[in-house]
Amino acid sequence: MDAERLIARLERFGDTLPAVVGDLCPPDARWRPADGAWSILEIVTHLADEEVEDFRPRLRLTLDAPAEPWPPIDPEVSAVERRYNEGDLAVALGRFRTERRASVQWLRGLGPAASVDWRATHAHPQLGSMRAGDLLVAWVAHDSLHLRQISKRTYQMTQDDGGEYEARYAGEWTS
Repeated sequence: MDAERLIARLERFGDTLPAVVGDLCPPDARWRPADGAWSILEIVTHLADEEVEDFRPRLRLTLDAPAEPWPPIDPEVSAVERRYNEGDLAVALGRFRTERRASVQWLRGLGPAASVDWRATHAHPQLGSMRAGDLLVAWVAHDSLHLRQISKRTYQMTQDDGGEYEARYAGEWTS
């Protein structure tokens, strides 16, 4: 595993996300497709929460106290209970960037990646054995999955705003 490259990707995404969605107007940030999938604002708020409640604390526990239970999370419930879609995109982005910087600083503060025990293991009740390295890889992949989700949302929004006109000349969304 190339932990340094993975951490660098986490750091870059802290700048990429605001560049991609930072200029959206509030109606576009809050827009949801007919199937009720998350809006871009909900995705960004979720990403900020994940820094604080999921990846960083769970990786820390796996490295420092692997037998300790992870704090429970329920992203779908949090989105509703915390009313993500009523928030402010600039505030959510600012929180994400602040927390992502703290995460990267913490990761780099662990020392040289080669000296970190990425094989430290936590026994997850549903997923089974989870190594610290698995969590780092999942953290980076999680960013990519949500970036793809944001891209899909902007494609869907364009289709919706196009009314009777179609985007098929641009190509079809296939995944």
